[in-house]
Amino acid sequence: MSQLLPPFSCTFSPNMPELMHDLGINLVISTYQAGKVIILSAPDKEKLIQLPRDFKQAMGIAVDGNRMAIATSDEVLVLAHHPDLGPTYPAKPDIYDTLYVPRASYYTGNVDMHDMHFIGNNIVGVNTRFSCLCTIDFNMSFTPIWKPNFISELAPEDRCHLNGLALVDNKPKYVTALGQSDTHEGWRPTKANGGILIDVETNEIMLGGLAMPHSPRVYDNQLYILQSASGELLKIDLATQKHEVVCDFDGFCRGFVKYGDFLFIGMSKIRQNSSSFKDLPISKKSTFSGIVAVHMPTMTKVAQIKYENSVEEIYDVQVIPGFRRPGLLNTSKEDFRRAIVTPNATYWAAPSDKAPDQMPNIV
Repeated sequence: MSQLLPPFSCTFSPNMPELMHDLGINLVISTYQAGKVIILSAPDKEKLIQLPRDFKQAMGIAVDGNRMAIATSDEVLVLAHHPDLGPTYPAKPDIYDTLYVPRASYYTGNVDMHDMHFIGNNIVGVNTRFSCLCTIDFNMSFTPIWKPNFISELAPEDRCHLNGLALVDNKPKYVTALGQSDTHEGWRPTKANGGILIDVETNEIMLGGLAMPHSPRVYDNQLYILQSASGELLKIDLATQKHEVVCDFDGFCRGFVKYGDFLFIGMSKIRQNSSSFKDLPISKKSTFSGIVAVHMPTMTKVAQIKYENSVEEIYDVQVIPGFRRPGLLNTSKEDFRRAIVTPNATYWAAPSDKAPDQMPNIV
């Protein structure tokens, strides 16, 4: 009788911990299928440690300095870390060298937020349900700032499945969508090869006929996108708009980040009961979920993490540099309410042990 594996069991190539340890980074992934954000850390060159936390239908992640924003089913949660909170965390002292704690929550409603970025003190994201880019703030659910020219009006209809956003000079520049449609979920019939890349500033469709494009990124003045349905990484010459496949994968690739000379790319295992993905040709090859590390100068796959259970779909991949083992709190437990950070100090408030009938009367 085979032994059941514990949740979130994964295997990894022996050089993955060494690579992450030498780079001094931690990987952060979101999996909306499992409702988790997971931090993967390499405390030494042989070991990987996972820290999964519940975030309902987690999608886009933005990391900037000490800040992190996470898009969930109906809100965007903003967290911040402080190195003094980690070692003093009462529940697990001297385990974490920093600790992310929730600081604000923006109740957006069900807008299906995908890619997000911090721009100054604002959060700019891809509002997939309303087919637009928007800002998130405390005034309303969201504020639209751009939509494709072919979208006639903002409506909660996921008309083109706008999903990816790349910044240039800290401004929105390139977006990806799964189709050029102005009807309710009109992208679905041509999802396998109807994807587009749009220049936000000019509203020009730069490329069409793409195989479910995701995760546009600009690195070293070059634009890269993932073609999820064909398992390819494209590089696009911004001057000529010519593009080439620079790396291919045996699976559904979505979400990636660059650090040093390496790309860390998310891989998803396509569920056979998924109405969006099960009939794609790549579905027969998408046999695992995890992360593939690619050496960028040679575009060679050099290491991987493979989940054995629990995680089937990965949306975003981000990096936390400079720490060996960051911690992460969500709002499902009361611990985060005890973390107090001021400009000059950090504190952990004592837990309240008063029963309701012992609470002071307020008149």
